[in-house]
Order: sequence, then C-alpha cells, then structure tokens
Amino acid sequence: MAGGAGAGAGGGAQPGKPSQPGRPAQPPKSSKPTDPAEPSTPGSGSQPGGGGDGTTSPPPGKPAPPPAPAALTLSAPQRAPADKRWCEKVTVEFRNTGGSPARSGTVTFATHIIGALGVDWATIRSSQSLPTPIAAGATRSETYTVCVESWRVPLGMRVETQDVSAVWE
Repeated sequence: MAGGAGAGAGGGAQPGKPSQPGRPAQPPKSSKPTDPAEPSTPGSGSQPGGGGDGTTSPPPGKPAPPPAPAALTLSAPQRAPADKRWCEKVTVEFRNTGGSPARSGTVTFATHIIGALGVDWATIRSSQSLPTPIAAGATRSETYTVCVESWRVPLGMRVETQDVSAVWE
C-alpha cells in the first residue's frame, strides 16, 4: 500500500518524497516575503491590483521625494532692430523642463560689436532679470532691449546679440 500510495502520489510524491529535504526548502518559501505572496495567490484576481497599490505607493511614514529642481532651456535669440544702432530687441523663449518653478534669476546677453567689414571688434556682456516665475512644464517668451554704450558703436558698425545664457533658483 505504501507502494500504491507512493505510486498514486508518485508524480507528486517523488518530488514530495525528495521534498522532505525540500520541506526545509519550503520554510524559506513560506518565509515572510513570500507569505504575503501566498495569500495573494488565492485572490490573485483581486490581490495583484490591491497588492499593487500597496507596493507602488511609498511606504507609510516616508515622505514623498521632493520635486525635481527647475531646469530651464533657452531658445536661440531672435533679434530685431531697435531705434538706436547700439541697441536691439532680443526675444528669448524659456522652457522649464524641471519639476519646480524657476522663482528668480538673470539672463546674460553676449552682444558682439561688428565693424563695417564684418570684423568682430568686441563682445559686451550685460544682464537683466529673468521673467519669473516660470512654472514647472511651462514656456515663457520675453523680449528684451539690449544696448551697449553708444561710443562703442561708431557709424558704420552694428551690434548682434549672439549668445544668451541664464542662471536661476
């Protein structure tokens, strides 16, 4: 009969018979990390969804991570003539790809003084305020009037604001 029981449970008993050494293997399976999985197996239709919301949300008592800092990208400067030859209107688009708003900062313009024959004589840097606040995920466009000292641009010369950068908090 034991042979019959062994044969009847032979397919399951042979793995079951070696499972006596496997029984020590079963307690690690029934250890606490898999114990929640075992009850979720019978209710697998409802438990994965129910267990999923418990596992995807942060554990209780731990605060959610802080949002990512602001990250601005600037467009290329769009230039337009101003009423004086030593000034020009520069439009820049600011895009905040970060998780927090940009609350303050400055925009720096690199304005080149170009001679009549196209020679770049000098680069003058100037700064103005950033158009803040710029919300997370938002885009904001601003037109600045950028000027250099009039004596730097004699007749026949012109200005070109070629580079724009920004710093923000």
